[in-house]
Amino acid sequence: MANFKGLASLVSQLKVERTKLVNQLRNMDETLSILGKLNGGRSASRARRTLSASARRKISAAQKARWSKSGNAQSASTKPIMSIAARRKIAAAQRERWKLWRANHKKAA
Repeated sequence: MANFKGLASLVSQLKVERTKLVNQLRNMDETLSILGKLNGGRSASRARRTLSASARRKISAAQKARWSKSGNAQSASTKPIMSIAARRKIAAAQRERWKLWRANHKKAA
């Protein structure tokens, strides 16, 4: 029975400690809300600025001018075009290389 009495007193001490901590947290929340109101009701981070419609139009026009100046690289392909004969020549050379590779590996196996 002595063990249960010690346990009961421990539980009561923990409950008292818990209520103290809850009160401290409430006080901290009140302090933070008061300090937040001193800043004019704003949060610590900067508010996001909005642009007027005319400013957005000016920015858009400037960006479009930059794109047109660069030659509109998005639509134009930068890869050089290869002739059909050149492609066939490369394909034939590659087939020959594979043919040699297969022949060498059949001997090894």
